[in-house]
Amino acid sequence: MSEVYEFIDVEYATGGAAPAITLMCRWLEVSKSGYYEWRSRPESATAKRREELKLLITKAFDDSDGTYGYRRVWWQLARWGVRAGPELVRALMRELGLVACQPRSWRPATTRQGHAGPIPDLVNRDFTADAPGRKMVGSGSRREFHPPAPTEPCVIVSHYTALATLITRNCGTIASERTSSGIAA
Repeated sequence: MSEVYEFIDVEYATGGAAPAITLMCRWLEVSKSGYYEWRSRPESATAKRREELKLLITKAFDDSDGTYGYRRVWWQLARWGVRAGPELVRALMRELGLVACQPRSWRPATTRQGHAGPIPDLVNRDFTADAPGRKMVGSGSRREFHPPAPTEPCVIVSHYTALATLITRNCGTIASERTSSGIAA
């Protein structure tokens, strides 16, 4: 009910074009006597304490140049001997619109943001071959070579580029024998 009375009070305080209190009470379905009774009521102890805390919170926040969040403000109040819970401090800071200035987390800027596009071939590599086993392709980095059986393909693995290239080698057999044993040429 207090929210309705507060709404009426704020609207009437704006002046000029605000309708009369009697009309607003009728539209919002509250009694006019209830509104005037709410308005003449003295401020509660809780409301007074919250207003005092708001002043202390603002002082602690301003003393920190706007860098303290609610936890540090709460600790500062505790150092001053003021008892208040952290969630109350958080709610009051939110009401006051106090937002701590937090630095961004640091991370190295090693790449430019955005789309990279096609990767240029800076060393003019040619990966085409006339027939299987005619051209060996690798990254030029450290390679391990395991000699295959006469009819198995040879695999060259580059540890630095994490690239495995399957290369069929002609190990003394003809292509028709490789295809008949299940290995495509």
